[in-house]
This record gives sequence, structure tokens and C-alpha cells, in this order.
Amino acid sequence: MHYRAIFISDLHLGTPGCQAEALLDFLKEHTSDYLYLVGDIIDGWQLRRRWYWPQAHNDVIQKLLRKARKGTRVIYVPGNHDEFARHFLDHNFGGIEVLEETVHQTADGRKLWVIHGDYFDAVVQQAKWLAYVGDYLYEFTLKLNRYLNNMRGRLGLPYWSLSAYLKHKVKKALNYVTDFENAVAQEAAKHGYQGVVCGHIHRAEIRDVNGILYCNDGDWVESRSALVESETGELSLLFWETEPVMVSNPELVNVVGT
Repeated sequence: MHYRAIFISDLHLGTPGCQAEALLDFLKEHTSDYLYLVGDIIDGWQLRRRWYWPQAHNDVIQKLLRKARKGTRVIYVPGNHDEFARHFLDHNFGGIEVLEETVHQTADGRKLWVIHGDYFDAVVQQAKWLAYVGDYLYEFTLKLNRYLNNMRGRLGLPYWSLSAYLKHKVKKALNYVTDFENAVAQEAAKHGYQGVVCGHIHRAEIRDVNGILYCNDGDWVESRSALVESETGELSLLFWETEPVMVSNPELVNVVGT
């Protein structure tokens, strides 16, 4: 499949939770004129604590560089987990542009503000130590989730996300997501954009927020999702299973957030 634009974020390369093999399959099967890497591509927080870098993670980086060499415009907007890349804003590495933020104009003329989204996370901005604690707990949950799903697989049961289950059971977490979405959309409106594309909270979604098109491309830790734009400007969420599952303008996509 060829798309006009593909947006992916929150790969978290450098962690055991990154589904690098699935991402490689996705990148091999899909091409685009534009490829936006919307933050948290490499998890510097985890790598500082413990080095983890298998061959598949290196293959993902090589694949992204190869796409840039073959003519895809690849734009990298760093997030909080790869904030080290913000020291190299407005530089070009192997054809990959590093920008703090950017604007994507769809085929039908809409201007979408592309940001990671961590600047709208009060925990990250005002209590970074708490963000580190949350990151550690999230990693522990993912590890437990892998063990549970290994057991479920042996019993012939489908994949189940413990993180998503816990999140949707905690009212404060849902309020946090809603506050985040509203804040991002409000800021996009203030700048005169018709929509916003972000990542950060690992919750893939497309919805209208007070007249602003809010798009979150999800993550490649659990949901394995991407936001894609067709040649005519239609935006959809694509979930990579054994076969891709397309969701256009969903009211709610039930995936994990952090």
C-alpha cells in the first residue's frame, strides 16, 4: 500500500516492549511520500538505566534511513523519551530532518500541527521525577503483560492488554487523557490550524474536539498503530496485525496509554 503520508510515534526502541519485528513488517509493506516520526522513537530513559538494543531495533533505524534515501521525506519530531535529539533541531541526519514541530498540509488543504505532545503533559513538565516513576511502573506492567499473554497463547486465547484494562478502570487516567486531548486541540486552534497530530499518550484516536481534528497515531509497544493519509486527504488509523486493520474516524480506539 502507498499513502500520501504516514505518521508513527512511540516506538520506544531500546526497550523489550518495542514490537520492532511487527514495525519492520509494516514499514516493508507500506510506502509514503511523507513519513513523520512523532517522538519517543528511541527510549533514552530506559537506555540510561539498562542497555537493550537487539538487531531488530537496529534494522528499524536502517529501514527508516533507507526510506529517506529512496525519496520519502522523513521528518523526526522528538519527544520526551528521546529529548536528547532536541539538541539537534533543524539538522539533517542521513536524509531525516529533525524538527521541534512541523505543519503537514493534507491533500484537501487542511493544515495539521505535528507535535509529540509532552509539552501538554503537566506531570512531564512539572514533576519529571514522577514521570520517571510512572515510566518504571509502566515497564513493569508491560513485562507482566508479556508473561500473561504467553500463557494465554498456550491456552489458545487471544491477546489481551493488561495496561489498557487498568487504564480504562481508573477514572483519573481517563480524565488525564481527556484533559490532554482538549489542551492539545485548544492550542492548535489558537495557532489557526485545522487539526493536530500527536503521540505521547499511546492512545490511537481520531475525533473532533471543539471543531479541531484531533489525531493520535498510538504506539508500537502494544497497539501497533499508525495514522495514514490517502492520496485524497482522508485520514485513518491503521492497526498492524497479521493483516492490517483500517479504522476511519473512530469514536474510540481501545488501546493502552502511558
